[in-house]
Amino acid sequence: MIDIINTENSDRDFGDANNDEVLESYEKKPLSIYIHIPFCVKKCAYCDFLSFPVGAACMSGYGVYREKYIEALCDRFFELHGDRLFADDPAILGGIAELDGMPVTVIGIEKGEDTKEKITRNFGSPNPEGYRKALRLMKQAEKFRRPVLCFVDTAGAYCGLGAEERGQGSAIAQNLVEMMGLKTPVISVLIGEGGSGGALALAVADRVYMLENAVYSVISPEGAASILYKDAGQVERAAEALRITAGELKEFGVVEEVISEQSGFEAACAELKKLWIRDLDEIEKLDSRAMLDARYNRFRKFGGLME
Repeated sequence: MIDIINTENSDRDFGDANNDEVLESYEKKPLSIYIHIPFCVKKCAYCDFLSFPVGAACMSGYGVYREKYIEALCDRFFELHGDRLFADDPAILGGIAELDGMPVTVIGIEKGEDTKEKITRNFGSPNPEGYRKALRLMKQAEKFRRPVLCFVDTAGAYCGLGAEERGQGSAIAQNLVEMMGLKTPVISVLIGEGGSGGALALAVADRVYMLENAVYSVISPEGAASILYKDAGQVERAAEALRITAGELKEFGVVEEVISEQSGFEAACAELKKLWIRDLDEIEKLDSRAMLDARYNRFRKFGGLME
């Protein structure tokens, strides 16, 4: 992404000037250029994005979107739209698919591929109608006893004025409550960012997996550094304290499986599909009461004091 900024006119008030007058004022003026490169060799102290220095292994899975996962893992997919209350939210993709001949409901947070699609999908930050759409599809899956498979990749729920007016917090809370009591198997996989309640609203599940380069946290390291240490430069210290990596979270029991990305996208999908089939077979052997008790106890064991 390249933004061209005229530093000489940055403080000028154009008032009621039309576009031609504004553009003319910028002509023949010195310009500075800001270039954003998505993969950096080091973390800059002033950067406020949830980002990390990466190598080729991490970059290999970047740019793989929910549709591609669905195409690789499922035989067929029929997308469904709308929350039946307000609107459809393109940030959440959902529908019915087949996994190895078994009907399943697939729901994923979609960030988009190019700039136009990223804007359409709100950069993967769902609105309340997105979470309500997801819940509608989950309740439909429960009715027909279809397992629910969720892909999670979001920096967090959208916190705009409209989203708050339409009940963002309530929509997320409703998902947490309903998913805990959903009488059908639920498996979630974190494939990128897992940011706060916006991610947890699709991750109250019987099993949670993570790709090895994914992160999962209540807040970004940048935000935590600013709040806890009053210094955005303490981001590495905050990241270490938050324990956001897949290996650490598996050690704590927050996720059951970590999926390797070292051999590329296809190998990761093959491993994910194998885990899905194995765990769904195990979960479906339980009656509804035993399944819900196991899900509840999974979350109740989280937490504790650390030295």
